[in-house]
Amino acid sequence: MTATVTIREGRPEDSAALVALLAQLFAIEAEFAIDPAAQARGLDLLRSRADAMILVAESDGFVVGMCTVQLTASTARGGLSAGVEDVVVDQPYRGRGIGRALLAAAEAWARRRGAVRIALLADETNLRALDFYDRLGVTRTRLVWLAKALD
Repeated sequence: MTATVTIREGRPEDSAALVALLAQLFAIEAEFAIDPAAQARGLDLLRSRADAMILVAESDGFVVGMCTVQLTASTARGGLSAGVEDVVVDQPYRGRGIGRALLAAAEAWARRRGAVRIALLADETNLRALDFYDRLGVTRTRLVWLAKALD
């Protein structure tokens, strides 16, 4: 029997499970270091913002997936854009539609706030994720995301 998965807003008590999920994600992303204290601070910051959301997939009382979404202004679209990051499903739960459900919830959250676009970041070497996003109709662009640490 397949357990029911619920998508809900992340809560402070989810932090340890979310940090563990982020460690799985960051283990395959060359740009990010696994730093549980930094990840916990980032999650706290997201929870404190009205224009951001942590979405959690829960099965039988356990956190099995997550994604984050936050709003920015898009001059190209003349409206709000929702940026999705940190899409990860616990290894044993992959392939069950949980990632799809998390992204649908992120899109619904963004639409309710008036977003006209949703954009997401993925490591260019994470071919499984890129294929997954392609299947969901997310279009790859020619834009390149650049970053510079300020701390």
